[in-house]
Amino acid sequence: MNARPSSVTPALPDTPPEPEPARPIGEREAEEFVAARTVHPGADPQLGVELEWLLVDKRQPRERVPFDTAQAALTAASALPRWAALTWEPGGALELSSRPAGTVAAALADMTTELSSVRSALADAEISLVGVGLDPVRPPHRLLDAPRYAAMEAYLGRRGDAGRWMMTGTASVQVCVHSGHEGRGPLGFRERWRLAHDLGPVLVAAFANSPIARGLPTGWRSTRQAVWASLDPGRTRPPTGDDPREAWARYALDAGVLCVRTAEGPWLVPDGLTFRDWIRTGLPRPPTADDLAYHLTTLFPPVRPRGYLELRMIDAQPGDQWTVPFAVATALLTDARAADRAADACEPLRRIPRVWQEAARHGLSRPAFAIAAATCFEAALDALPRLGAPPPVSARVAQYADRFVTRGRTPADALLTRLEGRTEDDHATLWTSAES
Repeated sequence: MNARPSSVTPALPDTPPEPEPARPIGEREAEEFVAARTVHPGADPQLGVELEWLLVDKRQPRERVPFDTAQAALTAASALPRWAALTWEPGGALELSSRPAGTVAAALADMTTELSSVRSALADAEISLVGVGLDPVRPPHRLLDAPRYAAMEAYLGRRGDAGRWMMTGTASVQVCVHSGHEGRGPLGFRERWRLAHDLGPVLVAAFANSPIARGLPTGWRSTRQAVWASLDPGRTRPPTGDDPREAWARYALDAGVLCVRTAEGPWLVPDGLTFRDWIRTGLPRPPTADDLAYHLTTLFPPVRPRGYLELRMIDAQPGDQWTVPFAVATALLTDARAADRAADACEPLRRIPRVWQEAARHGLSRPAFAIAAATCFEAALDALPRLGAPPPVSARVAQYADRFVTRGRTPADALLTRLEGRTEDDHATLWTSAES
């Protein structure tokens, strides 16, 4: 998700020498530190995917599943992942983060195998993995009591309840791709940075799957994206600028410090202190390179550079439908011809004010997003065979396009349709509809 550092870490070339972790860091040194971790054009072109799932006890669908209950079920069935990292989110959601893979086929095969084992073991314990962007039934509630999450809840809580919803009620499909190569052209790192941001609203719209909260429609196709837009904008809006290194360094130092870690007791939660301010004032204590590295894990823009690009804007999808946004995003960003077509298709969206919010509210019902999505899906379907994707993957993308994209619909629309006529207390129907 959202609330913790990612586990997908492709092999990277050597970075410049690091400052001593415990020594105070200067402003210029901090800018260089962040820039060096933004893109790695010389790295192997690897891929990854992170899947977040809400857990539901079929016998008590209104109650949250304690993470230790789910962990025990997986351990008893010897179903803990072999290659993927399994972690728990603050509200009890499960996240699987793949190991880096060299091809679309390898990444899909790894995650499919791991996910099948986890899903089967939890099903035997009457626990469902539900792929939906926002919990449609339960109010936000934090289960994990860790200093990071306590500080995050306190910091984000100053702006309202959106922080608690983000931490404990959202789920996503996160796609990780190589940052791009040196030089110009559709596979260059500057062009890939720009395309990832232009493509982001299309992915929000095409895969919107979170139209319900507390059992009622919210008025958004992707309420998850609306929640993110309600958070601290200095850590969730997209960075500005065509050079990712400069843009990310500026963004990171100008973002608010979420917490100052302490050896004992609760972590400090500053109010209105940017990391740049922290460096300049040295209060409450001088920051170090280790503090800066941790600060980067508390920034959540829709495209987060971590040596590779982490796309964070896609709502979680039901069943095995996660393979579609992974295949589409990967094809459009890593195939030169597809990238060119996607860039042309997305360019008109740059003129839409508040384009991320518009995509989240309307999905593909707004013609501009539907037209761009249709072209992007065509380009992805053309590119997937060149990338060695198995034919069933292309077939699943084509089926999704026929069911949703060509009709100007999204999974959110299908979910709302299926829920028409249910009774207010029929939470089982809500979960079943979101799961299927």
